[in-house]
Amino acid sequence: MDVRARITELRLSAFAGHRRAAFPLGAVTLFAGPSGAGKSTALGAYEALARLAGGARLAEVFPDPVARVPERARPDSQGRRGFRIGCTADGAEGPVRLDVAVQAEPELRIVGERLTARGVVLLETALRDPGRRTVQAAWHTAGSSPVTRAPLPDDRLGTPLLPLRVAGKTDGQRHVLAAAEQMVVALRSVFPCDPRPEYMRTPVPTGSGRLMPGCDNLADVLWRTRFECGRRHSQLVEALHAGCAGPVTDLVAEPLADGTVRALLDRGDGLRTELARLGDGELRYVALALVLLTGPGVLDMDTPGEVPDALRTLTVLSDGFDRSLDPGQRRALLRTAARMGERGHIRCVGAVSDASWAAGLEGVTVVHLNP
Repeated sequence: MDVRARITELRLSAFAGHRRAAFPLGAVTLFAGPSGAGKSTALGAYEALARLAGGARLAEVFPDPVARVPERARPDSQGRRGFRIGCTADGAEGPVRLDVAVQAEPELRIVGERLTARGVVLLETALRDPGRRTVQAAWHTAGSSPVTRAPLPDDRLGTPLLPLRVAGKTDGQRHVLAAAEQMVVALRSVFPCDPRPEYMRTPVPTGSGRLMPGCDNLADVLWRTRFECGRRHSQLVEALHAGCAGPVTDLVAEPLADGTVRALLDRGDGLRTELARLGDGELRYVALALVLLTGPGVLDMDTPGEVPDALRTLTVLSDGFDRSLDPGQRRALLRTAARMGERGHIRCVGAVSDASWAAGLEGVTVVHLNP
């Protein structure tokens, strides 16, 4: 049994243009469809759940919540409208489901949350008094009383708060904690990535060596990773043969006199090409290949450091996965993603307008969306 925590299903019960939708997520998943089909919306919902699991407040995650309410949703007698999203995390505890109901109007708040596993409701919250900024929560105890009740804030997800509230004295409580940890670990291990070539062409100051979502500081990260993990760097250089024009024998970072660092392709004949000379497709290919071949310790993300790497799987979210890539680049990049996904350490969820080019690639799940 694979004990690594990972998200295997995304549910958009009522979210923007999606209704009663459930999408399976494999090691590599491509959401495909024309403009307006809801590809970016699906990835946005995934990222929102990840941020909520990391402890972010509801207003930070949904600055414009009304835009997430289905267009034809009618308010109830009290003028309330909202949306519902959820997911399933698989791992050592088996499938664990999380479903969240959010009220967008007249006030933004979580009005319902349910965490279930093995047919048991482990956590359930409900808004009982609209005048209070809390929800009534009940979690599974299976001790002298079947559940424990207490108020939780209505602007944060309740599942990541359970370790602060549940003592873990009974088997039921320990089941709740294990399921909550699996869900939170699976969601927090997410890295949204959208490389921006216009920022990758200029030298950058040396810093933390942690790659930002836009890959602006690619050169700084290479300065660190080239020496920290020679095996993965060799795999990166090998992958660049398929994505860059001309020969590539190495990808190096070079410090400059002003304290910045720049990245260059080593051509093997004494010539080095600055990344500034590469096209947008080549730069996006280099950046995404680096992300897929690295680990969470190199990425600028909030990782659950208290959990061993063997129990979690990094998921890369890439909206516009094939943007600016030619047919050879996108297939080579997808093969790299599938190879890493097969090992179980890194999963990838991307959005493309047309996935016909991905047909026949083993380990790739394609979700076709229609507007």
